[in-house]
Amino acid sequence: MIEYIKVYKSFGDLRVLEDISCTIPDSRITVFIGPSGVGKSVLMKMLVGLEKPDSGSVRVGGEDITGMDERSLYRLRRKMGMLFQDGALLDSMTAGENVAFPMRQHTSMTEGEIARAVAQKLSLVGMPGCEGKWPSELSGGMRKRVGLARAIALDPEIVLFDEPTSGLDPLMANAIDELVLNMQRKLGCTFVVISHDIPGTFKIADRVGVLYDTRLIAYGEKEEIYRSREPLLVKFFSRDTGYTRA
Repeated sequence: MIEYIKVYKSFGDLRVLEDISCTIPDSRITVFIGPSGVGKSVLMKMLVGLEKPDSGSVRVGGEDITGMDERSLYRLRRKMGMLFQDGALLDSMTAGENVAFPMRQHTSMTEGEIARAVAQKLSLVGMPGCEGKWPSELSGGMRKRVGLARAIALDPEIVLFDEPTSGLDPLMANAIDELVLNMQRKLGCTFVVISHDIPGTFKIADRVGVLYDTRLIAYGEKEEIYRSREPLLVKFFSRDTGYTRA
């Protein structure tokens, strides 16, 4: 579904990503982890064409998106949904209106069809009947659930998650992890997650990529990364997070 091929990216004199190459498989959950400032968000922005590599290429569904014009990028973005770090709900809209927004903007659905689709998406994320709630009335976890309902409003092939458990207490973070797992099983689409939550990563991921000092220092099946005794990985998992492996 997604390929990064020898991707380099700098901002001025600051090198952010160097020689990033990996293939993200269809219909699975791939999580990229690493300390703050290592380029995780830049890696994700490249998937939707908001950032372009200085060299190398990014392919989605076999298409090289690095040279796409805006019309082609618009077509590509229709296949994607994104859950932003804080949910990014529009405060001037109710929960239901937030979920309906992409349907009204990008489809010819009737209002009745939209209302039924909104109810279905909200129920899917565990928020049935909250269409009339305002974002200010929702907890952080509830806002993320509504944000996820909006992300899947157009039945995307790929869903992107920017730090889905950031700012949540451990119990709510665990609930969001469970939601991500359950949603992927129900929808069967490709999930790409960036995170710094190590326990959550090993709970939800099929494949894990570790970014460190501008490079992808490890990428593979969760069990392979989990069992690695590579010194830098051991140091990162223990020192940066306090997470210890069996």
